[in-house]
Amino acid sequence: MKVHFIAIGGSAMHNLAIALHKKGIEVKGSDDEIFEPSKSRLKKYGLLPEKEGWDEANISTDLDAIILGMHARIDNPELIKAQKLGLKIFSYPEYLYEQSKSKTRIVIGGSHGKTSITSMIIHVFNKMEINCDYMVGAQLQGFEVMVKLSDDAKYMIIEGDEYLTSPIDRRPKFHLYNPDIALISGIAWDHINVFPTFDNYIDQFRIFIEKISENGKLIYCKNDKIVEDISLRSEKIIKKYAYSIPNHIIKNGITYIIYNNKEYPIQIFGNHNLMNIEGARLVCNQIGISDENFYNAIASFNGASKRLEAVKITNNFAFYKDFAHSPSKLKATTAAVNAQFPERQLIACMELHTFSSLTFEFLQQYEACMNEANQAIVYFNPHTIAHKKLAPISEQDVLNAFKRNDLMVFTDSAELVKYLKSIEWSNKNLLMMSSGNFDGIDFNQLADSLKL
Repeated sequence: MKVHFIAIGGSAMHNLAIALHKKGIEVKGSDDEIFEPSKSRLKKYGLLPEKEGWDEANISTDLDAIILGMHARIDNPELIKAQKLGLKIFSYPEYLYEQSKSKTRIVIGGSHGKTSITSMIIHVFNKMEINCDYMVGAQLQGFEVMVKLSDDAKYMIIEGDEYLTSPIDRRPKFHLYNPDIALISGIAWDHINVFPTFDNYIDQFRIFIEKISENGKLIYCKNDKIVEDISLRSEKIIKKYAYSIPNHIIKNGITYIIYNNKEYPIQIFGNHNLMNIEGARLVCNQIGISDENFYNAIASFNGASKRLEAVKITNNFAFYKDFAHSPSKLKATTAAVNAQFPERQLIACMELHTFSSLTFEFLQQYEACMNEANQAIVYFNPHTIAHKKLAPISEQDVLNAFKRNDLMVFTDSAELVKYLKSIEWSNKNLLMMSSGNFDGIDFNQLADSLKL
């Protein structure tokens, strides 16, 4: 079987390409630009295109399938030729569904927490030696690729992204998976360039519930009242299970979940992570994993990449990086670090990086979202705004939106690093939050250069 990837360099796309290659399928692909780590990983498996750019010669009638990435445009010459030849064209969500139609599909949806919950479930399955296929949006320790496809796994665990499927398919990705077991972790307006109103965004999750198979199962976070409302109002014939924050204590900076009068230490922390654990537990219950076995297995889970990931920890200092970028995520993550280390000051820095966060209209959603930090810093790059062809925003716009008089705003990453290096960090924590990388700041180098 021969498959060609248009836009092979994407995070999900290159992982799917490697997964198919490992399965024995002949894979090739193209892209107009490929960045790290995709570039090195594709090269390792002999899948890196010889040259960047699009070429109609890559498309021929001997191809069994085309997999189209979101990065490609509708006027892509390879796509146009594939359409003219009548070749089978899949988005990667469509292809994942095709590969999992005979399996029990577990799909994790939500505006936040879905990567962590998906990662937790995969981790527990692995600890319990339960064979499963999966697709997750972050690198997991001990797993070489973020996508696994096989012929013999009974289960397929999928992180259900609500963003669009492909340039020629404007449905949200998670509408294509038709889950047998579904979870919704939380709903907070995102992707305003696609979903212009909050009601329109919520509708995508209502549709997701309707896509659950007959007599399937829905697990939902009852702490999110919007999630609870759409879950309870759905008339779909499915079983519904609610979860919340489990009973727990924090001792000497370590969180313990209490179950049956026994304390189970965990390596992650924060109410949002505790709720994520409970959602993952209920999913695992549905396939026969007991609570005790689940808590024993989750004890060794140390988080998904960039989800409260420790950069450096000493006796009186901790430096974490996190993917948080939306208002709800900023609130949850800063609150988590504060609760875990109540005796330390928290300096929290976030980057406005996504399309939504860099628009003046959505910027107003950030009011008070970093108030839990002792010191709050916001970084944005005006060149990023110009590259995304958005209207410019000013430092004053950011100050007005966050409504915090002592907020510090930087537009030069070198100046931000210089400021962080000037601080005496004893008995303080640093939290860096972004879906980007603060325009190339090396967190490990930064950690080593701080005054500890």
